[in-house]
Amino acid sequence: MRRTVVCFIRITAANLVGQKLLTNSCPPPISRVDLKDYSPDELVAFLSGLGKERFRAGQLLRWIYARGVTNFAEMTDLSRELREDLAARAFVSDWSAEVVETSTDGTRKYLFRLDDGQTVETVRIPMEAGRTTLCVSTQVGCAMGCAFCLTGSFGLVRNLRPSEIVNQVCAARKDGPVQNIVMMGMGEPLHNLDNVVKALEILYSTEGFDFGTRKITLSTSGLVPEMLELGRRVRVNLAVSLNATTDAVRDELMPINRRYPLKELMAACRAYPLPPRGRITFEYILIRGVNDSLEDAKRLVKLLHGIKAKVNLIPFNEHEGSVYRIPERSAIEAFQVYLLNRDIVAVRRSSKGQDISAACGQLKGRLEREQKLLPELSPTPAKR
Repeated sequence: MRRTVVCFIRITAANLVGQKLLTNSCPPPISRVDLKDYSPDELVAFLSGLGKERFRAGQLLRWIYARGVTNFAEMTDLSRELREDLAARAFVSDWSAEVVETSTDGTRKYLFRLDDGQTVETVRIPMEAGRTTLCVSTQVGCAMGCAFCLTGSFGLVRNLRPSEIVNQVCAARKDGPVQNIVMMGMGEPLHNLDNVVKALEILYSTEGFDFGTRKITLSTSGLVPEMLELGRRVRVNLAVSLNATTDAVRDELMPINRRYPLKELMAACRAYPLPPRGRITFEYILIRGVNDSLEDAKRLVKLLHGIKAKVNLIPFNEHEGSVYRIPERSAIEAFQVYLLNRDIVAVRRSSKGQDISAACGQLKGRLEREQKLLPELSPTPAKR
């Protein structure tokens, strides 16, 4: 809860005939910071500025992320003086979903309302052996404008702060443990690189969330310079949203390809630093009559030559306003078999949450259209 400073000023007759009120006799309130916006190193620096020891940062990380405590008064291994000092200068944000949709298959879609009234989505996905993957957003909207993506139709509103990225994880863990995280929700993570790197450092912190680097995957549409910078700054599993095997088709589906065409993108993939047994995941959304032919499969094999890769084949998730359609089952199977027969790891990802607004941007779009905040969708013929 934010502390409000109230100043009482006595107004006399002399004030009313021209004398200035001495309003600066009341000190301005301190602007408090959200500790979830700080990386572990920044938290150490913040506490150092208060004259506190380095190990206090570890204590705070454990309280905030490992135990989910947001009230300084409950952090009992901190001195009373430090708790009061923190309460005066900082706060710890806490999220609850405004809307939750739950599928019959266990998929859960959260819609979170931000401080400025914007909304973002997060999806909790049940996996085999009782494990859970959480798909988080990194921006409000997206600037990439991919033709098959509903979020792209919103345009980019703003980047999410580190706190707004990690709070999706904090909120979802109230419903149970999360074993894996994929940054594949709303937004292009590499378009918000600095805040995403901070969020990753928080997620990796051994005193906090303590996620291993193999448990988090970041997906990009192909911002080549940022891919290389990411590899220099932090270790994370990389997924590349490929979706086409020719520049002509990828230009249509993903406008970023006009800036960084396939030749440059694949060169960046070859240069991306991988651990000894690591692979780059290539996401390939199969769209009927657009990129699902055997000729596409053959070209994909050539594109991936010399790259330690695996391919996730994702049948298109149809949504309102899109002209694209899911391929025939036979086309999906033929595409996968062709890759497998050429020793390429190719996994078909089943679509989950079909009975709820599970596709990226669907829940946000539906609710905001109902509130007349977005125009109704009308299909636009694809340019071929």
